Amino acid sequence: MEIKKSVLLTLAALSAPAWAQTCQPSTTTPYLNINGTTSWAVTSSLALNTGSTVVLGPQPASGGTWAWSGCGTSGSAREQTIKLTNTGTSATTCTATATYTNSCGAKSTQQYNFTIWPAMAANAGKYIMVDQFGYLTNARKVAVLRMPRTGYDANSPQFWPQQVSVVNSATGQEVYKWWPTEWNTRATDPSSGDQVWHFDFSQITTPGTYEIVDQGGQRSARFEIGDNVYRNVLIQAVRMFYYQRLGQARTANNAGLNWADGASNLGPGQDSQARRFLDAGNAATARDLRGGWADAGDFNKYTSWAAGYAQELMDAYVQNPTVFTDDFNLPESWNGIPDILDEAKWGLDWMKRMQNSDGSVLSVVGVVGASPPSSSTGPSYYGDASTTATLATAAAFAEGAKVLGSLNNAALNTYAADLLTRAKNAWNWAQANPNVLFYNNDANHGTQGLAVGQQETDDNGRKSLKLMAAVRLFAATGDATYKNYVDANYTSAAMFRDWNLSGFSAGDARNLLYYASLPNATPTVAAAIRTQFLDLWGRADYDGWGKVDAQTDPYRAYIGSYTWASNAVKANAGSLFAEESYYGISRHTAEQDANVAADYVHYMHGVNPLGKVYLSNMYSFGAENSVNRLWHSWFTQGTPWNDAKQSPYGPAPGYLAGGPAGTQYNWDSRCPGVSPQCGSAPPAPPYGQPSQKTYLDFNDGWPLNSWSVSEPSNGYQTAYIRLLARFVK
Repeated sequence: MEIKKSVLLTLAALSAPAWAQTCQPSTTTPYLNINGTTSWAVTSSLALNTGSTVVLGPQPASGGTWAWSGCGTSGSAREQTIKLTNTGTSATTCTATATYTNSCGAKSTQQYNFTIWPAMAANAGKYIMVDQFGYLTNARKVAVLRMPRTGYDANSPQFWPQQVSVVNSATGQEVYKWWPTEWNTRATDPSSGDQVWHFDFSQITTPGTYEIVDQGGQRSARFEIGDNVYRNVLIQAVRMFYYQRLGQARTANNAGLNWADGASNLGPGQDSQARRFLDAGNAATARDLRGGWADAGDFNKYTSWAAGYAQELMDAYVQNPTVFTDDFNLPESWNGIPDILDEAKWGLDWMKRMQNSDGSVLSVVGVVGASPPSSSTGPSYYGDASTTATLATAAAFAEGAKVLGSLNNAALNTYAADLLTRAKNAWNWAQANPNVLFYNNDANHGTQGLAVGQQETDDNGRKSLKLMAAVRLFAATGDATYKNYVDANYTSAAMFRDWNLSGFSAGDARNLLYYASLPNATPTVAAAIRTQFLDLWGRADYDGWGKVDAQTDPYRAYIGSYTWASNAVKANAGSLFAEESYYGISRHTAEQDANVAADYVHYMHGVNPLGKVYLSNMYSFGAENSVNRLWHSWFTQGTPWNDAKQSPYGPAPGYLAGGPAGTQYNWDSRCPGVSPQCGSAPPAPPYGQPSQKTYLDFNDGWPLNSWSVSEPSNGYQTAYIRLLARFVK
């Protein structure tokens, strides 16, 4: 009987078609994309906060069919977008299974396994502050514990820390326990209104997710320890510029479904047909000025500032070239050019349109914003050429020529050569026209209503821009004409002229340090620059090493004052510490430089009195208390993009808010009588608080005027990108 059965099976196999005998299951690769806004990663397991969105996109991308189950997946579409939720108080898991049937009928499966963290506990992140994205494996790790004494939270329940533990969030295991160290003999810090303790847990180096827990039950937010914990954060920060692009369609594949939108400001009378503001009725003045970036929460485009943004993006690449890859999920991704340089080129392309044939450059384009951006129908107008805009553009074009021309890309070589010609033309025009000014939005000059911020600068500002242009042109050409200008004028920079060196004046200082690093820089000038920088940054009465050594700021990220754009000042100050190591001139060890610079990163990631990650909508990337609201024309009240917690979508991720503004926050001076929206008193916070607490997560317009604390800016963003990139692989 067994022989007959064997013979029958053999005959059946021989009679089967050839494809059935050779059909084998296909290999599948588990790609996924957090939020639809980051790089596609090859991974099949991930731990995420509740509410996180993930796009699953296994491959192969064609040739068969898919079937799904688990974690909210369903149907036959290869790409599945799921939202992971956990309503409990401890971590949960789920598994999504994709079954792939290839063209010959063989099946293979791919599983995605997720750990879903619960919502932030009610007792978490109030008194124990950590970097909510995490800490690098071998870096210094210090949590800040706080007891509020003055300010809006001064009447909080008493917190007096005892021994503090590091607890593994996945297992609940205590991995380290020790006493925190009091700051300044428990004095109340005037900048924050808090008493503070520090808890150093640097010896914890095992990768994982952790919390800091006090014996009384207070907890920190969760954080990760790993070798590359900030990479996705950096990607979101760079992608902010993509969301700020004007005239660029934002597809769901690149922008994420929640922020997809058509190209904006390209209708009749808009950017591609912009007219001269001072002759608005004359159709002959129309210019194609499409492209560029919305500057901040407003959509206006300011040439001198945009030139600085493009230059800072390129500088970030030059100092960290291996960090900036070609897979940030921009429209240009995978074209062989690092995406941050694609983004810089987007700005340079717009500046080329702003340049006149004589080399001069138009100063500003006033653009009407809307939500979503594609719904804008308002006209665009431009301001006349100015020396300020022309010098700034000369510097950006020169840097673009050098950086893009270094990539060994034939098409970019031609582009770079054109930029260099344009840079020289701009320099020559500015040399011949040193005092051509254009004040926008100024009734005294007939320009009221053209854009918002005043882009024109003063004599010292133009000297700074000319020095920047000369340095960058010398770097790009080696021409002694530019070097001679630098050598004759470097002392006009704030670091020499006013002995001013801080996060407020970092741009000038970095430009001079860059010149001093060039191989053909004049040695005596280079030495003078290095010495002046190190002397000032090391002085006890300046914002640098003296404040670090004295531990002046209990939150470990000192700046001299809190004003509008304090987060950018923080980022720039942190970068100055890192510059010392980058240029090999430090009087400290590389580890000391890195530790101090990282403390400024930690401040913006949650080590501050509010426990706030000052980046928008970063819950899918590890933050438990990030910015929910921004003052921004797109993410405004009454729209689906208003609030990351309470609106369908919230603002796009990764925007850096301005931060605590000190006494520069106030409601309208005519309140409360001017409008019922004033209420009876200005909101506190941010009003009337210790400096580090002068922030509120709100986006109210007039008369409460939230923009001084909650408006983002491309300038804030580049400062943050430049600092963060130093800690990313």
